[in-house]
Amino acid sequence: MKYRILFILVFLPFLGFSQERGVGIRLGEPFSITYKDFLEDYLSYEVMVGSGGVNGSNYYQRSFENNPPNSNAFYLSHAASRGVNLNFRMALHEDITDTFEITEGYLLGYAGAGVQLRTTRVNYAYQPGLQTVVLTEERTNLDIGPEAFAGAEYYFDETPISVFVEVGMFLELIDRINVKGQGGIGVRYLF
Repeated sequence: MKYRILFILVFLPFLGFSQERGVGIRLGEPFSITYKDFLEDYLSYEVMVGSGGVNGSNYYQRSFENNPPNSNAFYLSHAASRGVNLNFRMALHEDITDTFEITEGYLLGYAGAGVQLRTTRVNYAYQPGLQTVVLTEERTNLDIGPEAFAGAEYYFDETPISVFVEVGMFLELIDRINVKGQGGIGVRYLF
């Protein structure tokens, strides 16, 4: 009996008529697991946890030169690896199904804004002054700032799945000012 109750509690959300919440995967920049839910028919929020790409090589070299480990440190090279990426976003939606004359399912266009936090692990190699010895230093680069995005999401009629595509821009404000283009495609399971 307790397994039947557990089964009903676990699968009850899948039996509802309103399939607006979704969890899925986003391929692109950043690569993320995504959870999206609607507050109203036209307003949604989304939380993404994943991994963002690294910035260009000049970005990290300038970062080292702006904050050297000592006053006579000479930059040689660096290696950067992806870190954690967290997003919290809100979006306004508009039904654009009729615009594209879609007869099955429905298509929502959306645009919104959010906050993004990104980390990158950077290993620097440098020389202390005129010495020939090479030293290393590991740092974590933290980027925080707003993002803006726009996209479209298609909801299938008979299947609890949606697919989406979007483009956006991230403005780094913490550490220093930097603009990064973003975009992705993805799929969500609706429940």
